[in-house]
Amino acid sequence: MAHNVPISPLGGEIRARTPFKGRSGDVREAALTLFAERGYHGTTMNDIAGALGIRAPSLYNHISSKQEILREIIIDTMDQVLADFEAATAGVNDVADRLRRATEVYVLRHAQHRREALIVNRETQSLEPPARSTARAKQDEYARRFRDLIEEGRAAGRFHVKSPRLAMFAILEMAVTVARWFRDEGPLSAREVAEEYGEFALRIVGFSESSCKAGLDH
Repeated sequence: MAHNVPISPLGGEIRARTPFKGRSGDVREAALTLFAERGYHGTTMNDIAGALGIRAPSLYNHISSKQEILREIIIDTMDQVLADFEAATAGVNDVADRLRRATEVYVLRHAQHRREALIVNRETQSLEPPARSTARAKQDEYARRFRDLIEEGRAAGRFHVKSPRLAMFAILEMAVTVARWFRDEGPLSAREVAEEYGEFALRIVGFSESSCKAGLDH
């Protein structure tokens, strides 16, 4: 391996980009890798331009600023995360199944879109107002939906946990770490990891199949 090939903490080499074709999507793709590897403040417009093989002034034909790229990445990702939750839980009556499915799609998001996940979790604070408040509101809304699921399960006698809020934090935080360690070439697929984490979530909230069946028998 050549010594001048940079290594990404996401795993593998940072491969050379395809020739720049004048699309804003190319700019975003380059920024995703650089923000995830070096951080927002550690990445310059010159870095992004260099990854695309162009000069920095040419970037401004497609985006207004580095802040614009960060804003689009974080807001778009949070919108997708909220949509994942809705798609996973819609039409599912059983609260335990909803919690399991919600956890699984959240883990999948962090395993399959690691760059976006790392940027959202590390760089939301780097957003300027009012985008920062918008992103925080979306994150708070997501956490509220998870907490509401746990509170519903506890009220129904399905979950046995003292603090739904603490349980929510535990589940979301363990999912967030997947973006830091998951590798496609690892022993478990993203789907297998997600399914395991779904089971972990049910254990955190004190759910068990035996207690569920006992409740139905009565």
